[in-house]
Amino acid sequence: MEAIADEFAAGKINRAQFYALYRRYSEQRAIIERLVERNPQTDAWKQVIGAPGQTGFLRMHFAAQALYFVVFRNNDRHPLLSDGREHPDLSLLDSVLLPIWRMASRPKQGLGRKQIGEQKWLILAIGEYGSTVVVWSTEPSLSQSRLVRDLHADFERANQAALARGLITPDKLVFPQRALMDRGG
Repeated sequence: MEAIADEFAAGKINRAQFYALYRRYSEQRAIIERLVERNPQTDAWKQVIGAPGQTGFLRMHFAAQALYFVVFRNNDRHPLLSDGREHPDLSLLDSVLLPIWRMASRPKQGLGRKQIGEQKWLILAIGEYGSTVVVWSTEPSLSQSRLVRDLHADFERANQAALARGLITPDKLVFPQRALMDRGG
């Protein structure tokens, strides 16, 4: 149970994974305590913790999956690239991006998280030249958020010359964000 708390604190699992795994381990602990209380010499507790696959299933079942991503050049509402299992909700993205793009003293780099609807979450990575938005099936872990930040930073680094000159031809750019769809989020 401490290990699960440590994983959450380190950003390796999301809140839903934490609750599901913690609940599972709490149930196992209660069963083991009852078994040992009835018979301190029993080895039956080993069968309780030895059931394979359940925590792995819970980790996968409650993990956030990237539904889609969209890459924009800053201040341009037309995507450079989008990909994913769902079509992007461009009106939703406008409502998030336009106020940020209009900020007088917007930082050159930033990362934001926002719940949209009942389950979905949006992660926004802003750079000097562009913005990457990823919509997730549920709350992503902090490590997934940092991955979006890193993918966007790599996008800007790899395409820096073209982005700085304003020579934006999407088929000549590289998009590390594609890795989100290749790895299943």
